[in-house]
Amino acid sequence: MYIAPSLLAADFSCFAQEVEKAATADYLHIDIMDGRFVPNLSMGPQVVEALRGKSRLVFDVHLMLEHPLPYVEVFRKAGADRITFHVECADNPAQVIEAILASGAKAGMAVKPATPAEALLPYGERLSQVTVMTVEPGFGGQSLIPEALKKIKAIKEAFSHLLVEIDGGVNRETLPLCREAGADVLVAGTAIFRAEDPAAEIAFLRGE
Repeated sequence: MYIAPSLLAADFSCFAQEVEKAATADYLHIDIMDGRFVPNLSMGPQVVEALRGKSRLVFDVHLMLEHPLPYVEVFRKAGADRITFHVECADNPAQVIEAILASGAKAGMAVKPATPAEALLPYGERLSQVTVMTVEPGFGGQSLIPEALKKIKAIKEAFSHLLVEIDGGVNRETLPLCREAGADVLVAGTAIFRAEDPAAEIAFLRGE
């Protein structure tokens, strides 16, 4: 299982030091919000670029944008290794996927809790990863919605090559549910960045 600490839960006043807390993880999950697709604003490509030289982790950039297409190349140049966008966005999903692949990044697609797994079916073959949102996107620190985990089985049955990432409410208490559901990647924000020993928390979530 891969662990992806969510930068949204970090101390924004000292990003470089906060990224060191995630050093033993696999990914660094970076949420990009536009205030339109979700009711919040987060950070831009300048932050991604500034941190790129500070970390060896895979940069897992999650575009919570109404129009992600114009920003694919921007975030790729800033240092994104994986770029995930929402199937519910206003742009043509197939065009966004092709733009991500053309940039050299791996393509991922995210689904909100109320969106059925079937929405992914036309696109799965071109993706490397699917992010199942287990909270309503926009804010950290929310409780996991267990019903959203049911999508994982359908996704894996349709596309065995995909990594399935769970994003939202992941912690020690919900870890058994995530494992049982078949998750490959766990996004955890508060559980890691607010932990007394982030490395120990990462190891626990990974099952070490």
